[in-house]
Amino acid sequence: MTSPNATTAITLEATPYGWLGKFRAMASPCEILLEAVTEQQAAELTQLAANEAWRIEQKYSRYQADSVLSQLNQHTACWQQLDSETAALLQFANTCYQLSDGLFDITSGVLRKVWRFDGSDQIPTAAAVAALLPLVGFDQLKFADHQLWLPKGMELDLGGIAKEYAVDKVAQLLADASKAQGTAMVVNFGGDMLAVRRKADQQPWRIGIEHPGKPDEPAMLVALTAGALATSGDARRFLQKDGIRYSHILNPKTGWPVPNAPRSVTVSAPSCVMAGLLATTALLQGEGAEAFLQQQGLKFWLIP
Repeated sequence: MTSPNATTAITLEATPYGWLGKFRAMASPCEILLEAVTEQQAAELTQLAANEAWRIEQKYSRYQADSVLSQLNQHTACWQQLDSETAALLQFANTCYQLSDGLFDITSGVLRKVWRFDGSDQIPTAAAVAALLPLVGFDQLKFADHQLWLPKGMELDLGGIAKEYAVDKVAQLLADASKAQGTAMVVNFGGDMLAVRRKADQQPWRIGIEHPGKPDEPAMLVALTAGALATSGDARRFLQKDGIRYSHILNPKTGWPVPNAPRSVTVSAPSCVMAGLLATTALLQGEGAEAFLQQQGLKFWLIP
């Protein structure tokens, strides 16, 4: 299987901790840190991880006209059949919508038609944003027996959960493939990661959390023994005008960036999809982010 980007290939690098496999997927650098394996085993496991990441990207990318997601978006106002994986993902998206009181909404991607977070000062007009709001709202979708009805003009965008989903899927795939060896590893896709098994010396993995003001520098080091970490913030995607910084995290109910939100939120959870859901939902709380996270009973790191 090949990557959607013809220039992408896996590479291997020896580190003091073991082998580091690298590739690109979902517009992110992806790394697989493997402890106590041979170079050949590292290559095989990294290729396995890359193939699965590329499969998910090809299936759910909104940039590829033949992807499952694009096909759903192109055939609105009729019942469409869903395969089991897609149906499960949309069910999870529904759970996200319900748990977040409508703030985590995979139909809000249509707002990117007027919002382009490229670091410029191009802010859309209130009228342009308001015109798209009738096309936002997960509760407008209909489901029945692995079938979906997507109203005309609406779109699905799995960008908020696809990368975290890929981390969980890849981690499970690698855990199963290396079960006999009991290999400890970390799957890291652009800062969203999951640790599989404890290191042989029982010491935690040391994970750097990106600084939102200095994207190439870690703001802190986090000790991770097992489970997932996911980070959401505006380090790389934002607009700035008249001294105001507009985060790419949009409130689907208003169509506008959430005011007074932290610059970055990192959450630790058993799975990457859960960590990602909580990190993004926390940002959507604005100044109430910390209080929301405290209620979840999980470890978190917040950068104001």
